[in-house]
Amino acid sequence: MRVFVTGASGWIGSATVPHLVETGHEVVGLARSDASAERVRALGASVHRGGLDDVAGLRVAARDADAVVHLAFQHDFGDYAGAGRTERRVVEGFLDELAGSGRRLLVASGLAGAPGRVMTERDVSAFAGPDAPRGGSEGLALDAVGRDVASVALRFPPTVHGAGDHGFTAVLVQVARERGVAGYVGDGANRWPATHVADVGRAVALAVDKAPAGSVVHAVAEQGIPTRDIAEAIGRTLGLPTASIDPADAAEHFGWIGGFFGTDVAASSAVTRELLGWEPTGPTLLEDLAAGAYLG
Repeated sequence: MRVFVTGASGWIGSATVPHLVETGHEVVGLARSDASAERVRALGASVHRGGLDDVAGLRVAARDADAVVHLAFQHDFGDYAGAGRTERRVVEGFLDELAGSGRRLLVASGLAGAPGRVMTERDVSAFAGPDAPRGGSEGLALDAVGRDVASVALRFPPTVHGAGDHGFTAVLVQVARERGVAGYVGDGANRWPATHVADVGRAVALAVDKAPAGSVVHAVAEQGIPTRDIAEAIGRTLGLPTASIDPADAAEHFGWIGGFFGTDVAASSAVTRELLGWEPTGPTLLEDLAAGAYLG
């Protein structure tokens, strides 16, 4: 198939594209800059120049594709609502282009945990409607199965880890360095799922080939690591003490990530593993921290 990938040069995209190429797909990656274009070509894909603000250009790229894998997102936590509106416009554009064709649209999403229980692929996303996080794009895409679009939701854990990660775990490590203590919120019993980036890339590539229309994929290797364990691993790595941060002080201590780090998000991937024949093989998050993956 000809597969158009947004975010192709990004953290998850750069782990996904090689698997798509290796399995015989012709991959076209979105690139805003010359550096991103060079990275996409090095991964074995051709380049479509543009950005998420150019919906018309994205539709042109989708028009020539058998499948669209939408991984890009504007991670602007200073204007998260605006990023969500952009996301919704992009997904609406893809859906309008693909409607009636039976072609595939795989949309990246996040896991929204239900405190005290483990989320499964059968759970409906709590993010619904244009004002929801990510513009409610997951529900928007899945609803379009009725418009003859083979939509699939790709749910990623809060930490997709590995050397070179600049996401949530890297932010927590930086906060610990700045504060001189590796903190966790409250008793640290709330859980975060995690997956090594190589395993996530393989899961996405398998979903392109195997996930049926309307399905939800959980790219989850570890269903829930207590955040106290994460903080203690960060402390050991940096040689810093570990401490509980009162929930009332979490925003001041951690900044924007405080609310996320204090949330209980546990998720299973049992359905995904059976559906895709996917079995994670990469290191765990705590193994990556111990090996110095976040010391760079």
